[in-house]
Amino acid sequence: MEVITTHLNADFDGLASMVMVKKLYPEASLCFAGSQEKSVRDYFAQLPESYQFLRLRDIPLDQVSRLILVDTRQASRIGNFAQCLDNPGIELHIYDHHPHTVGDLHGDLEVIRNTGATATILCEIFRERKIPVSAEDATLLAMAIYEDTGSFTFDTTTPTDLTAMAWLLEMGANLHPISQFIAQELTSHQVAHLHELIKSATTYTIQGLDIVIAKVNLPEYVDEMAVLVRRFMVMENLHVLFALTSMAGRIYLIARSRLPEVNVGKLAREIGGGGHASAASATLRGLTLIEAEEKLLHLLHKHVRPQSLARELMSAPVISVSPEITISASNHLLTRYNITVLPVLEDKKKLLGLISRRVVEKAIHHGLGDLPVSEYMSTEAITLPPDATLADIQEVLIEHRQRFVPVVDNHEVVGVITRTDLLSMLIDDPAHMPKDMLYAPNHSASERHRNLSTQIISSLNRETTMLLRTIGEVAEKNHFTAFVAGGFVRDLLLHKPNFDIDVVVEGNGIGFAKHLGKALAGEIRTHEKFNTAVVVLPDGNKIDVATARLEYYEFPAAMPTVELSSIKLDLSRRDFTINAMAIHLNPDRFGLLVDFFNSQNDLKGRQLRVLHNLSFVEDPTRIFRAIRFEQRMGFTIGKHTERLIKGAVKMDLFNRCQGRRFFNELRIILEEPQPLPAIHRLAELNLLHFISPNLKLDQRLKAILEETSSSIDWHRLLYLDEPCHYWRVYLLAILSRITNKQATAFCDHFEVPERTRRQILQEKILAKKAENWFTRRRTVSASETYLLLKELSPEGLLHLMSVSKLTGLKKAVSQYVTLLRHVTIHTNGNTLKKMGYQAGPLYKKILDRLLAAKLDEKIKKPTEEIAFIQRYYPLNKKQKAKK
Repeated sequence: MEVITTHLNADFDGLASMVMVKKLYPEASLCFAGSQEKSVRDYFAQLPESYQFLRLRDIPLDQVSRLILVDTRQASRIGNFAQCLDNPGIELHIYDHHPHTVGDLHGDLEVIRNTGATATILCEIFRERKIPVSAEDATLLAMAIYEDTGSFTFDTTTPTDLTAMAWLLEMGANLHPISQFIAQELTSHQVAHLHELIKSATTYTIQGLDIVIAKVNLPEYVDEMAVLVRRFMVMENLHVLFALTSMAGRIYLIARSRLPEVNVGKLAREIGGGGHASAASATLRGLTLIEAEEKLLHLLHKHVRPQSLARELMSAPVISVSPEITISASNHLLTRYNITVLPVLEDKKKLLGLISRRVVEKAIHHGLGDLPVSEYMSTEAITLPPDATLADIQEVLIEHRQRFVPVVDNHEVVGVITRTDLLSMLIDDPAHMPKDMLYAPNHSASERHRNLSTQIISSLNRETTMLLRTIGEVAEKNHFTAFVAGGFVRDLLLHKPNFDIDVVVEGNGIGFAKHLGKALAGEIRTHEKFNTAVVVLPDGNKIDVATARLEYYEFPAAMPTVELSSIKLDLSRRDFTINAMAIHLNPDRFGLLVDFFNSQNDLKGRQLRVLHNLSFVEDPTRIFRAIRFEQRMGFTIGKHTERLIKGAVKMDLFNRCQGRRFFNELRIILEEPQPLPAIHRLAELNLLHFISPNLKLDQRLKAILEETSSSIDWHRLLYLDEPCHYWRVYLLAILSRITNKQATAFCDHFEVPERTRRQILQEKILAKKAENWFTRRRTVSASETYLLLKELSPEGLLHLMSVSKLTGLKKAVSQYVTLLRHVTIHTNGNTLKKMGYQAGPLYKKILDRLLAAKLDEKIKKPTEEIAFIQRYYPLNKKQKAKK
């Protein structure tokens, strides 16, 4: 089977090229690899029925024997058709106008020419072969050329494109559809989107070039963004424009350039997209708009360079040796000029290899100094041309670990570049710093690493301050670097009390904990598996000690201190930015704040953000912590973080994590003083169905939760000296809307501890039983209320008050809690024995009836109790005689 296809999100050039290539391959089938631009879809609907396109699902991919690609030659841009490339004996034909890039496919037939559109290439072929085209085909080809050359305004436009357009007019091309589909008027929605683009635009000056980046966040996918970007560029007369649009959970990049220094096609291909030097696009997944902009800026700083960067950076003239010079003689040159590598040149021009100081010194040590350098030179050196970019230089020096790069022009070495040259440029030009440093928050280093000593002293009590000082002194004395991190730092900046000290140590955390325990006379509990420890102080307070892991930076200009890299990695593993700060405790830096992630700004803006996009995938229970922090501290979950939460919910991640961890996080939420907002947030984020598939926050459950909150408030005001776990009351309220079987399933799935499980299920059953009993009775005595409710715990009683709609039942529970359960009788077993009653089941029967009588106020005094017993349980003659 033969198939003709083009790139994903097909434009007019792709469509026209497919239609025309079909005439060269009449047996081939037409099929799009994926979606098409909206204007293409609109025009496609008007095409003659003779243009028959198959659907992708109707193509047996494993039976494709010849694949004809037009307007692309990248496997990443043809969707599922890339699978055909593995077919045995597959024949690949390519028609494309894009410049060559790394990773391009190579075909059995390649028709690749430097033109503004692939449609131009097809026009040339048809003209050369004298194949006539219809007016409809000529119109379609004209639209393709107009679109891909920007109406002949793009720098990629060639004379051939204009010649092709003239020929198409001779063939009867109609220009009216061009104004209809290519240069159409904007709708009101498009005008609004264009306004947002213009309003969000920021101009960056990179290497003296003005580059505009615009960012727009749209709730739904908008087809016409390419049209808006083109219009924006024309209106503002921009030279380079990058538009980043967040739509339907993805980031779309549309790029246009009129400058040869900014090849947008190359930039787009580096992030998985495609295009040519003046127009390109890409789809970015798993990034926020801010992250996408940072990535784009990093690429721009990497690639946008004057064309002669290597020529500017290189050292010349070159100090070199000929191949026949001895190793000893080369050593004198290395020493004289204080260099480490010499290029070996033939006729002082052609590179043969490199000889390093290390090799020279070893050779002399082994008595080989009289041999020529050609015997031991390295011949696998990578070279670069004078117009090599910064990216090319970095790749050789850093990724290939080559310390010395010869610059070669026409087979002649014209200069050399060393790692020192690159480092000097990076330090002198902040625009080329690694993005870890380049995109630091917009405040000074003194703010990011400000000293909090004064705040520590003013906010904390003297004992805590001295404890922190002691921790730092112990660390310094034993050659550790110690930090206090996490929630302690967060709450210190929020001026909230928090005495949970979480210490992070660079080095052996357990070893440090032993030193600290000795200094503080504390008990040490270690966790070897996690390299953590707990120091229990004599007063019962605890200090958690963890070990920070080391991290190594990818770029040579990264912060060189080991302490920063290690603490940074530890903080980067935290759940949210507001918990990712630390404070130095060693005496020389005591109180110095470490904030790598703009955490202070999030704290000021009361925003909850995750540190990386896989945060909830790695640990779904962080979602519950996010909700808890949001409600407890009055923060707001960031839009991107909320989107990640919703994505994790859709992935059904909670069913894959440990049930007990889920239950513990749910319990902590319910232990909050006011958990109702958090429960509503759980429902809003569609998390209640993880508790039970059918559980919803309907009006009835909302009412029960409100009643639960009121019942707990009522109970608190009684100031009763009895333990009551209010979180369990809230959990019972949530479970009230599901069956006992479903509640059991919840306990099983989330590994609820056996004791808690038994209490929850029992209280749920007893409460329902009591409600049903009350429903059937018109009047209920005090003794009946007592008998019915005495099996319920305080949690069960509050739950019953909350879940019942019966006013009488609510009053009965209130009466039981405040009065009935405290009623006692004076009579006991000893009393009955003295009265002559024989010990046995009768005792319980008498005492229960006696208590019921007192509850119902039939008896009040102790003497009345004796009379009551004698009346209803008189002794027989034998018992009286025995007495």
